Amino acid sequence: MNRRDFLKNIICMGAGAVLTQELWPQARAEAAWNADGSGVRRDAKLGLPIRETDLQFRSLENRTTTDGIVLHHIGGTNRDVSAEEVHQWHLNNGWSGIGYHFLIRKDGTIERGRPMDMLGAHCYQHNWHTIGVNVVGNFMEAVPTSAQMKSAAKLLAALCRFYGINPDREHIKGHREYNSTDCPGRSLYNMLDGLVEDTAELY
Repeated sequence: MNRRDFLKNIICMGAGAVLTQELWPQARAEAAWNADGSGVRRDAKLGLPIRETDLQFRSLENRTTTDGIVLHHIGGTNRDVSAEEVHQWHLNNGWSGIGYHFLIRKDGTIERGRPMDMLGAHCYQHNWHTIGVNVVGNFMEAVPTSAQMKSAAKLLAALCRFYGINPDREHIKGHREYNSTDCPGRSLYNMLDGLVEDTAELY
């Protein structure tokens, strides 16, 4: 090995050591987040654990105004359906993909739907200015779990902080307050005032 190759190897080894020191903690952190395979990470914008779904959409548009949040239920089934399953339903409808921005499972896990700054497909004539949050269940028959309600309050408070929305009933509504529908179901709608109070306390 000549002198030039020797020096080149030393430089490369040093650079590799620096890169390893800088990237290894990040790699360990990434592994720790996904250690259980759940894909749940703390969202950088909202500061909440949200399960990433990495859904593929046909096409999406930016939403330039956000001044309200609309609550939904699944309706038709009380199964603990996932964002991926709803995404497939909505693709089958000919939509770009899941119309809601977030979905809250029975155990309180918050799942990613549409990217939060994209136009949703959840509330006719009001998608242009609202975020859609679906609490999984058929609340014409069943009742949301306490874990769902706690997660909903945290998510709503975080969304209100991020977008500068007042955490009140003027800005947080059930789907039926905009359109002719039973959504978000009798029981969730009856709990909405209390949910907004809890949201305001967290806010």
